[in-house]
Amino acid sequence: MSGGVSPGSGGALRVVLVGAGGMGRAWLRTILADPDVELAGVVDLDRDVAAAAVAEAGVPDVPLGRDAVELARATGADAVVNVTVPRAHHPVTTAALFAGLPVLGEKPVAEDVAQALSLVAAAEVTGRLFVVSQSRRYNAHLHAFREQARVLGDLGVLTTEFFKAPRFGGFREEMAHPLLLDMAIHPFDTARFLLGAEPVSVYCEEFNPSWSWYAGDAAASAVFEMTGGVRYAYTGSWCAPGLETSWNGAWRLSGSAGTARWDGDSAPVLETTSGRRAAPAQDPGREIAGSLRAFTRALRAGTTPHGEVHENVLSLAMVEAAVVSAETGARVRVDDVLERAHERALADERREDVRAVLASWTSVRGALAAGAPAAPAPAPEPAA
Repeated sequence: MSGGVSPGSGGALRVVLVGAGGMGRAWLRTILADPDVELAGVVDLDRDVAAAAVAEAGVPDVPLGRDAVELARATGADAVVNVTVPRAHHPVTTAALFAGLPVLGEKPVAEDVAQALSLVAAAEVTGRLFVVSQSRRYNAHLHAFREQARVLGDLGVLTTEFFKAPRFGGFREEMAHPLLLDMAIHPFDTARFLLGAEPVSVYCEEFNPSWSWYAGDAAASAVFEMTGGVRYAYTGSWCAPGLETSWNGAWRLSGSAGTARWDGDSAPVLETTSGRRAAPAQDPGREIAGSLRAFTRALRAGTTPHGEVHENVLSLAMVEAAVVSAETGARVRVDDVLERAHERALADERREDVRAVLASWTSVRGALAAGAPAAPAPAPEPAA
């Protein structure tokens, strides 16, 4: 679903950036470096923060505002890049979609799966494209690893080891589930991408090493059953000094015809019993720059890129299911997480049109698998 937007006469997609904090500034630099994108304005609740960001980037005259839709209308922007904190993802994205603006948002799609389902329904109602930037998918070595997976025959076990010792300070060190909630979505999403499979169930255990500087559990192990019977095993710690892994983790994939390994930083290696070679992989671009390029191209071509909201929700559902399993000590079915989230989404939804779409779903997984309907986008709502 393209979202019905065409770049302006000069060929560039005009975007409003929402959020001017640390990650917002990284996106600001990325937008300015992309010749196919033009920065129309920057939004932040703290105007001084926005002013400092554009001055630091060397574009002090860029229009600023505190409301994304108002600034987009004032500047004639084509789309919104939402880099707000997770609790603001749902309201900012919803407002933009109903104003006729496609959205590229930071992960996670929303604060929880219930809000994510609301955003799926909002995208369907408006006919606008909403993409979640799972930036770790935009890595040439990862795409090469995925091609290697295709020659391994029947797949059996995929593993990730993630061991880092960052001292962030601030909110992460006070979270109840810092590793699962703030970081694990990256490898969980990557596992779906590599395997071409979806989560069925998970058993997860969390704990906090005695030397941890985190208030919540900073270490976890989880085993997911994926569709097709393959297992995905994740083990990680955010308080593991020495011999640290890549931020992408260290990966191993075993199949009936061999094994592939990826250290997260360099080219993956492959050993097969069949002698088959992996096909060359295309370079998808790097991290958020690749994500931005894919979003722009999708709007031009009317295609569906990685991270479109229907496709993305199951990555967040893996996180939520792992947290429930860790809290209860039980194996958790992902469909149960989806159904409970659907009930909450229906109860909490304030827009009748969005609620009607949610109510029409007989199966959440089926609605997500169906993807965005091909429908013309309605005209933007008039300004209040």
